[in-house]
Amino acid sequence: MDDPVKSVLVVDDEFGIAEVLEALLVDAGFRVTRAINGLQGLQRLHESAVDLVMLDMMMPLMDGPTMLGKLRADPLHRATPVIVMSGLPRDVAESRISDAYQGYLQKPFMIQALFEAIETAFGREPD
Repeated sequence: MDDPVKSVLVVDDEFGIAEVLEALLVDAGFRVTRAINGLQGLQRLHESAVDLVMLDMMMPLMDGPTMLGKLRADPLHRATPVIVMSGLPRDVAESRISDAYQGYLQKPFMIQALFEAIETAFGREPD
């Protein structure tokens, strides 16, 4: 594989989900950073750019829709692909966010759906 290691920021306040995502992504060859809310997620982005953000919808201090809006308003990160994650029904979740994301994962999700969303977010066809 000639591709450089891709970095992923997982922003989710549910420790178990963030931990499982990190383990799956690291096993797949990604470098992973975690944040427990949107505010911390934005701080992590200012510390180091990432190739993909996996963003939970409902979190304390700053929720996913707010972080997504701030991300898209920032010239440095406006083009960063985002996968939105939520336990809400998809139509409810999508009504609360702009269309400025590249993938959606309904919690709980299957591992295959996770990697298909990542491939799509990077502009590749899932295998």
